[in-house]
Amino acid sequence: MAASIADIKKLRELTGAGLSACKDALNETNGDFEAAKEIIRKKGQAIAAKRSDRTAAEGYVLAGTKGNRATLIALQCETDFVAKTDRFVNLAKAIYEVAENEKPADIEALRNMKIGNDVISQLVTDNSGATGEKLELNIVMSVEGESVFAYNHFGNKLGCIVAFNQPNVDAEVMKQVAMQIAAMNPVAVKKEEVPADIIAEELKIAREKAIEAGKPENMIDRIAEGALNKYYKEYCLLDQAYNVDPKISMAQYMDKASKGLTVTAFKRFNLNAE
Repeated sequence: MAASIADIKKLRELTGAGLSACKDALNETNGDFEAAKEIIRKKGQAIAAKRSDRTAAEGYVLAGTKGNRATLIALQCETDFVAKTDRFVNLAKAIYEVAENEKPADIEALRNMKIGNDVISQLVTDNSGATGEKLELNIVMSVEGESVFAYNHFGNKLGCIVAFNQPNVDAEVMKQVAMQIAAMNPVAVKKEEVPADIIAEELKIAREKAIEAGKPENMIDRIAEGALNKYYKEYCLLDQAYNVDPKISMAQYMDKASKGLTVTAFKRFNLNAE
C-alpha cells in the first residue's frame, strides 16, 4: 500500500528528510514509522560519511549567559542557505540550551549529551542526511566571572563571551568591551597571557626584518622588543586603543567606568576567515 501524503508529511516533520526520501522509506517499510526513521537515519549516516572531506565554513554561532557563566557554541554547515533554515537554527539553539544548562567539560561531552531521547552527535548526523550537507559541532566555550556578557554579532557568524572581576557591571560597559573583542580579535587579556610561542615568533620575525633592513647588530634586540611592544598594543585587550575613543586604552576605559574593573577571561569565535 502506497504511503499517504499525510504520513509522508508527518515523517518529514519528524526527520527533516525530503518528501521523496520519506515516501520511499514508508513504502519500503509498509508504513512502519520507526522502521522508516531508521532507514532515513542510515541514509543520513551514509551522506555524512560521503561528505566528510567537505569544508563546513558556514553555520550558526550562539552565545548567552546564565548566572555567572557565559557559554558559546557553533554549529557548522557547508552553505549559508542551510545555515538560515529554521531546522538548522532550531537545532543550534537546542544544542546551546543543553550546553548552558549541563555545562559540558568539552566538546566531546556535549556531543554525548541528549536533546530529549536523542544523542546530540546522532542528531547532527541525522540533520546532515536531511540537508545533504556536512554538519559539524566542534565548538563549545565558556567563561565564569563576577559579571559575564555574551555578544552575538549580526547574522550569528561571530560571537564572544566575556567575564569581569566585579559584580553588577553596567550592561553598556560590558557590551562595549565585548564589541571591542569582536572587532579587534585580541589574543589575550594582557601581555603576560600571550602564549610563549607567539612571543618567540614575533621576536623572530622582527629580528629578521631588522637584519634585512641592514640595521646595526647591536640594535637588533632593541628593535625586536619595540616590535613586540607594538604587538601587545594591537593584540592584548587591555593595551588596545578603545575603538570609540582611541586616545585611551581599554584598561583606561574600564577603570574609568568602574575603578579597578577589568576582564578576567574572554572567548571569541568567528566562522569567517579573519
